[in-house]
Amino acid sequence: MASTSDPSATPEAEPPLIDLRDVTRVFTLGGDSVRAVVGATLSIRRGEYCSVMGPSGSGKSSLLNLIALLDRPTSGRYLLDGRDITALSDDELAAVRNRTIGFVFQSFHLIPRLTAAQNIELPLLLAGLAPRERERRVRDALAALTLSDRATHRPAELSGGQRQRVAIARAMIMKPPLLLADEPTGNLDSASGAQVVDILESLQRERGVTLLVVTHDAALGARAHRHLTIVDGRIASDSVTAPDGGDGAPPPRLAADAADTATAAPRS
Repeated sequence: MASTSDPSATPEAEPPLIDLRDVTRVFTLGGDSVRAVVGATLSIRRGEYCSVMGPSGSGKSSLLNLIALLDRPTSGRYLLDGRDITALSDDELAAVRNRTIGFVFQSFHLIPRLTAAQNIELPLLLAGLAPRERERRVRDALAALTLSDRATHRPAELSGGQRQRVAIARAMIMKPPLLLADEPTGNLDSASGAQVVDILESLQRERGVTLLVVTHDAALGARAHRHLTIVDGRIASDSVTAPDGGDGAPPPRLAADAADTATAAPRS
């Protein structure tokens, strides 16, 4: 056996960040069993940019909730960054989720009585970070997403685009390696949606974040480098394209086209 100090030794391959093995989720509704996710086997490496598409009720959000540790599989195994999390307690799952996963929802899920800064700070409080470190991280996050002048505003005082940017800042404040987005542009106008997508993609491109986006928007789904299609709870297709769309052309624009964005500043 080669010594670990031997430069010719082959290093052990890094495990995938997401590793689902024959995962199934069954719900009981009115006495009937509903198979929301069926036999999902999926491996996603660090830094990948994946879209998840499919018809309404196909199981997209159910799959995302399992990956996000917001739900538990009925059967199968889930390894997150090489660690089998299937049998962890609720408290252990919450700790892993807070460190490892950021989640952006269609409906923002901000706490109405908290300011933008306080919403962003919440994961830091749960993690027990010192006040000075919390203040620094929140200040930097607000500045990075051009929200410094909205720090003391509550969600009702923010536009949809601003709320989603607060939600992104909150999702990333713990610097997780995995960012999940469930219809992140669904409640936004075209310009705000394009701005949010630019932010998500910059996080994937510049920080190496693994980005998984559930969407009904074909143009948004096409921007990803890997495309999963869910039908009747099953992964029906899994394809990969080049980051530029596969033919050297830029990826499709969102609903705000080039002519609009050239003549009008994005609405916040």
